Parts: sequence; structure tokens; C-alpha cells
Amino acid sequence: MDHQGLELPAWADLSSPDAAQETLNQARQQIDVIDAGITRLLNDRARVVEVIGQAKQRLAMRVYEPRREQDVMANVARSNTGPLSDAALSRVYERIMDEMRNLQRGRVRAKEESEQ
Repeated sequence: MDHQGLELPAWADLSSPDAAQETLNQARQQIDVIDAGITRLLNDRARVVEVIGQAKQRLAMRVYEPRREQDVMANVARSNTGPLSDAALSRVYERIMDEMRNLQRGRVRAKEESEQ
């Protein structure tokens, strides 16, 4: 059976409806584990971003640094092995970095309010 050029992992079996259902169940379980890992890594990243935000505040630097974000995007593209395109990962990271900037700004505001 042709799967539109999709290279299936060894554990995937689409030879019958029952096998396909079991493969679907396994794939969804794997996605749940991967999503938990991504969530952990995003929160790890956020904790580092909080440190960066504190350092920037101490150095009177702005939260938004376009050059650094370009460096991050270049690093992501260099490490990309697919199947996601560089453009797709760029869109994902734009959103991640936007949320990280929001986190930094929120911490700055909270600190300023606590000092008043």
C-alpha cells in the first residue's frame, strides 16, 4: 500500500484496519510523552529567560533584542534535520520568543510595582 512517500517507523503497521488502529494508539501515546517533554523543556527555557531578564534589567538593557533573536533563529536552522522546514520552525520559535519576552516584561513590571 502506498503511503504518499511517508517513511513509516518500524513500529508502524498500516496493513489492516486493526493494525492501523493499534499504530494510531501507539503514535498518540508517543505524542503525549513527547508533549510532556516539550512542556518541560519550554519551562526550563523560561527559567533561563527569567535569569536573562534579571541580568538585562540590572544592565538597563531592553527586553527585545532583534540581533539575538536572529542568532537564535540561525541556530535553530543549523540544528534542523527535518521533517519540519526552517520556515516552519521559524514560525514556532517566533511564538516561543514572543511568549518569553512577555514573561520577561511581566517580571519587570512585577518588580517595579513591588518597589513602589
